[in-house]
This record gives sequence, C-alpha cells and structure tokens, in this order.
Amino acid sequence: MELTGRIVVVTGSARGIGAALARRFAAEGAAAVVVADLDLSGAEAVAAEIGAVATPYRVDVSAEAEVVALVADVLDRFGHIDLFCSNAGITTGVGLDGDVAVWERAWGINVLAHIHAARAVVPAMLARGSGYLLQTCSAAGLLTAMSDAPYAVTKHAAVAFAEWLSITYGGQGIGVSALCPQGVDTDMLRAGLAAGHRGATVTAASGRVLSAEEVADAVVEGLAAERFLILPHPEVATYELRRAQDRDRWLGAMRKLGASAGGAGSADGAGSADGAAGSAGGASGSAGGAEAR
Repeated sequence: MELTGRIVVVTGSARGIGAALARRFAAEGAAAVVVADLDLSGAEAVAAEIGAVATPYRVDVSAEAEVVALVADVLDRFGHIDLFCSNAGITTGVGLDGDVAVWERAWGINVLAHIHAARAVVPAMLARGSGYLLQTCSAAGLLTAMSDAPYAVTKHAAVAFAEWLSITYGGQGIGVSALCPQGVDTDMLRAGLAAGHRGATVTAASGRVLSAEEVADAVVEGLAAERFLILPHPEVATYELRRAQDRDRWLGAMRKLGASAGGAGSADGAGSADGAAGSAGGASGSAGGAEAR
C-alpha cells in the first residue's frame, strides 16, 4: 500500500507504537492522520507534534457507538478512509485468578475494538472498492503470553478475526495486515518490568526489545508489500513454525521457561534447547510492547 496522499486513522495513538505509526505515516506523505485515543490530551500532543495533517480525536474503542461516530466523522470530513489502524490494546497480568470483569475489559479492547472498527469502516471501503485494515495483534496471538491468560486468548482471537477479514474481503479490494511484534519499548513493557510481572521479565531476557519507531519501520515495509503478517521480529515466524510442527514439545519448553523465568540465563537456556525462549519472550513481550498504551 502506498501511503502518500492517504487518509489514515490510528487508534491507541497517544503514545507507543500508535504514536510512532501516526508520525511515520505523516512522514510518508499521508494527506491526513487521525490520532485517536482515549487519552485526548495525549492525542492532541502527538497531533501537534505532527502538524497540520494530524487531527486528534477522543475515542473509547471498546464502545461501538464511539467507534461508529469516529468513522462517521472522518468520512464526513475527508470523504473516505484509506487505512484504518486498530491499534489500542491492554494487558492484564492475570490468570485464572482474574476477575471476570478483567476478562471482559480485555475482550472489549483487544477483540471487540477490531470488530467495531471493521463493522464501521468496511462497508464504505467496499463501496469505494478499496481500503486497508491494519490490526495490532501481537506475537502473543501466534504464540502465547506468559502470566497473562486474557491477553493470550484475546490476541489469538484478534489474529483469527484478521484472517477472517482477509479471507472474506481480500478479493474485494480490502487489504488486511496483522501486526505481531514481540517486545517493544513502550510504557506498557516498562510498567510490567517495574511491577515484576513474569511475562515482562521473560521478554527483556529472551529477545530483542525494539523501539516503537523500529516497529513503525516494519509496518511501512509490510504495508508496501501488502503482507498479512507483519513481523518486526522476523524470528517469530520460526517460533510459530516450531510450535506447529511439534506442539507437545513446544508446550513442554514453555512450561520450563515459565518455571525458570527469574533469570536471563535460564530463559536463554530454554530457548537453546527447545527453540522456545524466543517464542515465550516474544509472546509475553508482545503483551508488554505491542500496544500503544
């Protein structure tokens, strides 16, 4: 996808990957970049930094009515949307002990937000005969997320929905990409490390932690090639293949890695033996770094 002259919407763009995407799309020559986030002041700051092509917008992506209003307002102002980046997301840091309300919130932001966006924007894209959906799904959607069951489950669902969209509308002019990074240096990952979350610790120990700008570079390249999977950490493809080839071995390696998550050496050792450190670190790391918040 060529970005020059495009009308782009990025949710979860007040910070992190979303902000980096908004900045990079503007630098690539987008005609308009809508910086949408629940944090309006943050969105306004990013938009001010970008300049005249950027418009800040407050939206709660888990609320269908607000997403519908966002899309309607953008269509009313600019006439169409070329690229909708559904990027907002959250981690929870819980397992079976998590309250149902935590699961529901993760589902609303990590899954329903993608669905709300597609339901709102795809009809106009179909009528126009073109459009592109970029969904931040995370490597956790291909592998797993240590110590965060809601994140692992919802990110797998997000990947599945992106696949469904591509299968259903890919032949009708609608492009779809799923962004699946491992660890990214964002507020989310840093907060996880500060809180001592096991997933964040494994991430920092087991793989490369990219900057949000490096992820944006990978996105621009992936959109240009119109690849479904955009993997800022290319090794994720290898980890996914190993998981598919021998699921039992992968599960065993993940259990060992989880048990030894306290130290970098043990995490690396699990990866050397079973090819799992990268997949585990990426999965949990994507929980810490794949989202803008």
